[in-house]
Amino acid sequence: MDSDRTAPDPTALDPTALDPADLHLIRDSLAWVRGADTDGVLAGLVPALTERERAEMAAHCALAHVAALVFPASIDALTAGLRAEGLTVGKAVPSTVVRARLGRRYGVPPESLDVSILHAGLPGAGDGARTVEVFALELPPGSPLDGIATRERAERNESHVALDVLAPNTVVLSGLRALLGGRGGLVPDGGGHNRHEDCTVLYFRSAGEAGPAGRAQPPRYRRLEIRARGHHPLALTAHREATAPEPAKRLLELMTGAWTTQAIAVAAELDVLDHLPVGRGAQPRPLPVARVAARVGADPRGLARLLRHLAAVGLVAPAGESYVATEMGALLRQDAHPSLRPLALLYGGPFYDSFGALAHSVRTGEESFAALFGKGHFDYLTEHPRLARLFDAAMAASAAMFAPIPWLFDFRGARVVVDVAGGNGHLLGRILEHMPHVRGVLFERPDVLTAARQQWPDTSRAHRCAFVAGDFLEAVPEGGDVYLLSRVLHDWDDDRALTILRSCAASMADGAALLIVERLLPTDGSTSLAVSWDLHMMCNVGGRERTAAEYERLLAAAGFTLDTVHDLPLDGSLLCARRGDARPDTGL
Repeated sequence: MDSDRTAPDPTALDPTALDPADLHLIRDSLAWVRGADTDGVLAGLVPALTERERAEMAAHCALAHVAALVFPASIDALTAGLRAEGLTVGKAVPSTVVRARLGRRYGVPPESLDVSILHAGLPGAGDGARTVEVFALELPPGSPLDGIATRERAERNESHVALDVLAPNTVVLSGLRALLGGRGGLVPDGGGHNRHEDCTVLYFRSAGEAGPAGRAQPPRYRRLEIRARGHHPLALTAHREATAPEPAKRLLELMTGAWTTQAIAVAAELDVLDHLPVGRGAQPRPLPVARVAARVGADPRGLARLLRHLAAVGLVAPAGESYVATEMGALLRQDAHPSLRPLALLYGGPFYDSFGALAHSVRTGEESFAALFGKGHFDYLTEHPRLARLFDAAMAASAAMFAPIPWLFDFRGARVVVDVAGGNGHLLGRILEHMPHVRGVLFERPDVLTAARQQWPDTSRAHRCAFVAGDFLEAVPEGGDVYLLSRVLHDWDDDRALTILRSCAASMADGAALLIVERLLPTDGSTSLAVSWDLHMMCNVGGRERTAAEYERLLAAAGFTLDTVHDLPLDGSLLCARRGDARPDTGL
């Protein structure tokens, strides 16, 4: 039978049953669901997917319904209007999910929102029957909730398209979640199990509204519902864990991040984690909080509140009436290898103060550290030896970044490795340890070398290292086969960074290697510690993080060729360059 001749006309709804905006929305939904297909839905809502990916997903899913939220004066009038169109309308049932979402969104008690669901059946074309899921919040004239209707009609937050998973299981649902939330770029947006229908639902949302040109897509729909018959707790748990919190809650979490910085710093200052065993079931049994407070010199109630916050962010875990350190929290212990305690003290100390003056850096482009403390970061450290030792220890705490380097670069042909501004020489020490034939040169300021010598044990590695004092802005030692610049260039602006590179180039023979360790700013929108560290460098030393392309341009301007870039732990990167095969420029 030709369905076009028998299907009801969706434009014939009784206009007295609904507000014109709601009437328009339902008509659009009815018209769209009749002609839509699964591939069109995916092309519109998930434009990042390739045609092949859409086809593979469509093999597992079928279009189920389109949903919309409307605000009739009467549920009875809405029901009558839908039935007058020849639609099969089921009995209105309460909606707990949409009611709860509206309550959170508008800060009103959910029980004050009487939201119903009506399923309107519509004969479909091609791939089976389609339905329109109508969420209805009854708003009689003069309702105090009219503001909700105004905003929802504009934003259509509850409008979505639903796909049924044809043969759901854990593997299929995991693959769909990975594709939609990974390559597809959708954001997990909650879900649940409807025990009345025995159906697991997973919601996603998209920030975009438009799909590729010429593609049919629902009007302004930005949410996708994946429906899987049965109860699938593993998929549901993973989806809920990945679901982003509501915007206001997430913003509050971000705004109060400084509280966590201080909580961690105070825990480090008091050595709280040193008095807690690591892991559940650890021995000895954890001391009561009052006993820990006595040992660290804290108020028992104050420490209990601190530990509760640390538990909320995952550094400790409750154990009876006390706490144990988690694997992450154990990194704050003094016996951890490496211990991140020095970093916690720095980030909660002078760097916390300088970051509090971020507005100065943003407005002027100048480092806030100098404005706050009267001189630049490195000059200030020279005058404050205790803080300088803490800084050196903090730099060593990130040494896990160096672990793969002896295997990422071929040092077999090298005789001398020069570590320029290498701090305590941790990276150079790793290389000498793995390459017994190599000799090293640690090139640093005199005060830094004094502290570095004390940290090198009397081993063959120490006897193969020369400690040379100097200023890399003027010259660096000659005669090296490999030169290291580890977390140096990001301390400086482009002009100074180029000066350092040219200083190195002047002392290097053609073909000598230059290894640079830095965090690279992403260019594909991915997350990276480099983005936050870029602000950190602006505030504290006046430097900046850079992209790989920006480093390549700096290197070329100094007479280097960038050969390879390797990933390192802690979002670090190893850039391997060589002297020569590039035309030195007079500038960038």
